[in-house]
Amino acid sequence: MLGEQHEVCGEASNGLEAIEKYKELKPDIVTMDITMPHMHGIEAMRHILDFDRDAKILICSAVGHRQKVLEAMKTGASDFVVKPFQKEQILDAIARLL
Repeated sequence: MLGEQHEVCGEASNGLEAIEKYKELKPDIVTMDITMPHMHGIEAMRHILDFDRDAKILICSAVGHRQKVLEAMKTGASDFVVKPFQKEQILDAIARLL
């Protein structure tokens, strides 16, 4: 459990797996890093949004990826948090998206 009202329903270890997990589980919100093996987060996000235009994707990225965060937001990310982050930051972002 992430918080009292939230449950992690699945996890993916790379971008390709993230797309398949989204199609299988159809979660309310996806939290996704930009840097992942096999397919980076922005490309995986594009595939998820092609599958479901209403997908809510929260990007988590390190400060050094500012350009990538901007690209993710232009591509369709719903929100982002900068790593390292506190649990409250994630919960606040999720609350904004719900």
